[in-house]
Amino acid sequence: MKSQEVRSKFLDFYKTKGHKIVASAPMVIKDDPTLMFTNAGMNQFKEFFLGNTISKNKRVADTQKCLRVSGKHNDLEEVGRDTYHHTMFEMLGNWSFGDYFKKEAIQWAWELLTEVYGLDKGSLYVSVFEGSKDADKLEMDKEAYDLWKAIVPEDKIIMGNKKDNFWEMGDQGPCGPCSEIHIDIRSKEEKAKVSGASLVNQDHPQVVEIWNLVFMQYNRKANGELENLPEKHVDTGMGFERLCMALQGVKSNYDTDVFMPLIREIETITNQRYGKNEEIDISIRVIADHVRAVAFSIADGQLPSNTGAGYVIRRILRRAVRYGFTFLGAKKPFIHRLVKVLSRNMGEAFPEIKEQYQLIENVIKEEEHSFLNTLEQGLVLLDSVIKSTNGNVVDGQKAFELYDTYGFPIDLTALILEEKGYQLDENGFNDALEAQKKRSRTASEISKDDWTILVNDPVEEFIGYDTLEASVKLVKYRKVTSKKDGEQYQMVFNITPFYPEGGGQVGDKGYLEASNGDVVYIIDTKRENNEIVHFTQNLPKDFSMVLRAVVDKRQRQRTESNHTATHLLHQALREILGTHVEQKGSAVHSKYLRFDFSHFSKLTTEELRDVESFVNARIEGQLPLEENRNVPVKEALAQGAMALFGEKYGDAVRTVRFGQSIELCGGTHVKNTGDIWHFKITSEGAVASGIRRIEAITSDAVKEFYFKNNRALFEIKDLLNNTQDPVKAVESLQEENIKLKKQVEVLLRDKTKNLKGDLMNEVSEVNGIQFLAKKVDLDAAGIKDLSFEMGSNKDNLFLLFATDQGGKALLSCYISKELVASKNLNAGTIVRELGKYIQGGGGGQPFFATAGGKNPAGIAEALEKAKDYIS
Repeated sequence: MKSQEVRSKFLDFYKTKGHKIVASAPMVIKDDPTLMFTNAGMNQFKEFFLGNTISKNKRVADTQKCLRVSGKHNDLEEVGRDTYHHTMFEMLGNWSFGDYFKKEAIQWAWELLTEVYGLDKGSLYVSVFEGSKDADKLEMDKEAYDLWKAIVPEDKIIMGNKKDNFWEMGDQGPCGPCSEIHIDIRSKEEKAKVSGASLVNQDHPQVVEIWNLVFMQYNRKANGELENLPEKHVDTGMGFERLCMALQGVKSNYDTDVFMPLIREIETITNQRYGKNEEIDISIRVIADHVRAVAFSIADGQLPSNTGAGYVIRRILRRAVRYGFTFLGAKKPFIHRLVKVLSRNMGEAFPEIKEQYQLIENVIKEEEHSFLNTLEQGLVLLDSVIKSTNGNVVDGQKAFELYDTYGFPIDLTALILEEKGYQLDENGFNDALEAQKKRSRTASEISKDDWTILVNDPVEEFIGYDTLEASVKLVKYRKVTSKKDGEQYQMVFNITPFYPEGGGQVGDKGYLEASNGDVVYIIDTKRENNEIVHFTQNLPKDFSMVLRAVVDKRQRQRTESNHTATHLLHQALREILGTHVEQKGSAVHSKYLRFDFSHFSKLTTEELRDVESFVNARIEGQLPLEENRNVPVKEALAQGAMALFGEKYGDAVRTVRFGQSIELCGGTHVKNTGDIWHFKITSEGAVASGIRRIEAITSDAVKEFYFKNNRALFEIKDLLNNTQDPVKAVESLQEENIKLKKQVEVLLRDKTKNLKGDLMNEVSEVNGIQFLAKKVDLDAAGIKDLSFEMGSNKDNLFLLFATDQGGKALLSCYISKELVASKNLNAGTIVRELGKYIQGGGGGQPFFATAGGKNPAGIAEALEKAKDYIS
C-alpha cells in the first residue's frame, strides 16, 4: 500500500465516524511560549483540553507535521542510527473533545488496523496502564483492560508502567493513562524463538509502537497534584512512517516509499550505495530525514538563524551537511537538490512544500555553502590546536571553543584527532558543554503557579478593534517567576481591549484603574493557548472590583500606522518587483516596522524610491479601512486576500482592505491611511538566500527622522562656513583628501624603506634563527609591507612588530615559511598567546598573523616574551 493511500484511508475512515478533517498546523509554533515546534498532534488543540476554548467540532482527525529535536522529546541523536526515529514525522490522529471516550477509541483503532489496513492481528500487542504506587496512587486502567480483553487474547495485553503508559503534556496541564498498540514485524522464525510480548517497549527495531491512545481525564497542578478534568477527552497519535513500514512489509521506515526516493537521489548525487556499509547507511538516513525537517520548517516560515527556533533548524541542516562531508565525501553543496524529490513526493498532501520549493532550495543551498566554509576554517584552526598541544591529548576546553565559537562539530574533531594519532579530552569538553548548558538553563528558568480562578468564564472576548478602554472583571491570575524578569503576574479578564502579541505586532501596554484610584500597569500582552494574558508587576488589591482597562493610546496609534504600512508595502513590492514577492515575516513596533519578503536580488535605488512613492501615494489617497471579521476562508482567498505561509487559519477569518490591498490579518490598523502621515524606508538588505528585509518608519518617527536630518544639514553647512552648496563643498573636500592620501602613501613608503635598512641591522641570530622584536611607528598596512620586504631579503626570519595607534595596541608576527615547516612555528598561535599581554586576541596564517588589544602598556612584555618561542 503506497503512503498516499495509507494517509487517505486513515482520514476517510474517521470521516465516516463523524470526524471533521482539519489541516495540519504549522510545524513552527507562534502562540505557545512553552514550545518552539509542534512535537505532537495534540499541540494545536491544547486550548480545548485546557478549557480555554470550546471546540466547534467535538470530533476531529488529521495528519500533523511534527518535529522532535529539543526539550523532553529529543530524538535527534538517535536519528539515522536506528530505523525508526525521526526529527520531522507525520502523526495521524483522532480527537474527541468531551464526546466519545475509551470504548470508541479502542474499537475504532482496532477496526482500522485490522479490517481497513488488514494488519495481522497475531502481530499486534496492546499495553494498558498498570497503575502507580507513587504520590499519585493511581489505580490500574481496568476499563481499558476490559475493553481490550473483549478484542484480543489476554496474552496480547501488556501492563505498562507510568513512564510508558501515562501521558503528560508537561509538568503542568491535562494528562491521563494511555493504551499503546505495538506491532511485531519480525519473521516467523524469529517470533517462534522469542515472544513479541517480551520485546514491547524494549527498543527493538522490529517490535515498535505504532499508535498511542491517550485518555485525558486529569489535570496536573503546579504542586504536582492531580485533579479530575471537567470533561474527558481522547487524544491519539499514530506514527505514519512506522505504519507505512508495517503495511509495506519492510523492516525499516527508511525502506518505505516515504524515504526511498530521497535515498535513491542521494545515491545518485554522491555515487554511494545504500545497504552496503553501516557508516554510509547512517549518513544517508540522516540526510534523508533532516532535509524533510529543514524544508518543512522553511515552508512554515522559519529560516535558519543563530537564535531560537532558527538555531535548531540550522543545527539540523548542519548535522546533515557534516555527515555528507565526513562519510559521503560531499565537499560541495548537494542537499538542496533533494528538495525537488521531496516536493514531488509530499506536495500533494502538503502543498506548501510545492509552492515554496524555490525558496526552500535557495535557503538550503546558501546554508550549505556557509557551513562548508566553516568546516574548512575549522580544519585550519584544529590543525593549529594540534600543533600547540603537548603530548597526544587535546584539551577539551579548546575543542569546545572550536565547537561553540566556530560551529565545528565535536564528533568531527574526535574523528580527525584519531586519524592523526591524538585523543580528545572528552571529560574536559563535556564539562565545558555542561557549564554552558547550565548557564543557559539558569537564564531561561521559569516557574508558573496554578491559575487562581475567580470567575467561571472560559471564553475571553477581545474588543480592542473598537475601543481602547473598557470595564473588565478579573477572571483568573497566576504568579510567574523567571531569572530574566523576576516575579511577575499574568491576568486574564472576561473582556479586554489589549491586543496580544501576534502576526508580528507587539502586544499592547497600558494600565488598570480601580474605583478607589489604585493603578496597576500592564507591561505586555501575549496570547497563550488562545487566551489573552496580561503581564503586570503587581495585582489589584481587591479582586471583586470592576477595573477600567486602558490601552496606551499613543503606542497603539504608532503601532497601527506601522502595521498598516506593512500591508501597503507588501502591495507595493508585488506591484513593482513582481508577484513572486511573498511576505516571510514581519515585526511591527511602535517605533519602526520590519518586513521580510522573497526576492532574488538587492533592490536598486530607483526601486526603493518607487516603493516609497507607491506607499506614500496610498497614504495621500486617504484610503479607508474596510474590515470584515467573519469571512469564510475560501471566500476570502477567492476575493484575492493574501494569506501567509506558516500561519494557521480557521474556517472563518478577518480580512483587512485598504484600496486594492486585501490581506487575512488579525492585527490592528488605522481607520484611514491618511493617519500614517508618511512612510520612509531606512534600510534594505539580505536575511538569507532569496529573502530580503526592509526596515521603515512612519508617523512621528518620520517627523523625528526629518528633524534630525535637517539639524544635521545645518550643522554641516556651519562647518563648511555656511556654504550655499554643501554637496559641492563636500565633493571638493573629498578630492583634496584623495590627493593628500596619495602624498601620505608616498611618504610612508619612503619611511618604510629607510626604516627597513635600520631594522635589518638590528636583527640578531638566536639558535640559528634571525630574530627581531621591536615597537615601530607604522600602521598595520605599513608593518605588513615592512615584514614581507625584510623576509624577502633574509632567510629564517622571525619578526614581532608592535605599534600603538589611537590608544590601541597591535602585534604583528612574521615567520619565514622555511621556519614554519622546519621548526613547527605558527604565527597565528603565537600572536594569540602574546595577545593576552595587550588584553586582546587575534590570529592569521602560520607565516603571518596579527593581534589587537586595548592595553598598549603590555607591548613591552609581549616583545620580551617573543624570544621564548625560539629559545
